[in-house]
Amino acid sequence: MAEQKEEKQTALEKATQENTQLKQMLEANKTADQKAFELVQREAKALASSQLIPKNFQNNIPDCIIAIEMAKRIGAAPLAVLQNIYIVHGKPSWSSQFMIAIVNTCGRFNPLKFHYEGQGDQASCVAYTSYKDEPEKNIKGPKVTINMAKKEGWMSKNGSKWQTMPELMLSYRSATFFARMYCPDLLMGMRSMDELQDIKANEEKEEQTTVKSDLFDEFEVDDK
Repeated sequence: MAEQKEEKQTALEKATQENTQLKQMLEANKTADQKAFELVQREAKALASSQLIPKNFQNNIPDCIIAIEMAKRIGAAPLAVLQNIYIVHGKPSWSSQFMIAIVNTCGRFNPLKFHYEGQGDQASCVAYTSYKDEPEKNIKGPKVTINMAKKEGWMSKNGSKWQTMPELMLSYRSATFFARMYCPDLLMGMRSMDELQDIKANEEKEEQTTVKSDLFDEFEVDDK
């Protein structure tokens, strides 16, 4: 009986000790998290007061905090994120150049290369590279062509760079397709600014077509 009582007492003391250690650990983590957040706030305040960042981030501490957290997740400098993130119709997006930089500096791949071929509507570009641990094996993204740009409506929108800089746009779009295919985690699910602009232009075009169709139907009914 004495031995059982002693074992119970020992087990109780051990449980109490473990509980105390857990509480201390949680308190330490809470303190560390609070200090980390305060540090991020100070960093965001410093960035928000700078004239070197885009105007929509100036004096905007909350958005600067979000940008800093995004930079930590993808392993980039906060200033680089601030200078390469764009809001297109309410959605955040990356510049195409920054998406190429993400692929080239993430440590998974060798630098991106581009293969061009064809002329006219058949002109195309494919972004390709290799994993750093498998340099002998090429991996490539989808082929992007001028014909694709025309069919998707990228080239027909007002002010489209596809009309004036087709080769550059081929490389940008093929690079963004590659990045979305092989490292979507680093992009955090975000598209390029060019893609969002093209998508919005197509949506507006479809809306205009629908409105015209509805009006035509109304006129037909009135004629009858």
